[in-house]
Amino acid sequence: MTHVEIEYCVPCGFLDRAEDVQHALLTSLGERLDAVTLRTGDHGVFRVDVDGEMVFDKADDEFDVDAIVREVRERVR
Repeated sequence: MTHVEIEYCVPCGFLDRAEDVQHALLTSLGERLDAVTLRTGDHGVFRVDVDGEMVFDKADDEFDVDAIVREVRERVR
């Protein structure tokens, strides 16, 4: 099964975004995922990793929950 980690910037107030992504992933892929964990960070980070491989980084892409879910879905075993 697959482990997803969402690292988000606490000082930036990105918790709501992280929770939105977590909810979307658990709703659409929950039975196929081991875990969707939230990890606190700083310095503007918002990043999503699937089994240690980055699939989304706010520094590179525009935030879009549906696009993140699609990227994760492609990597779910």
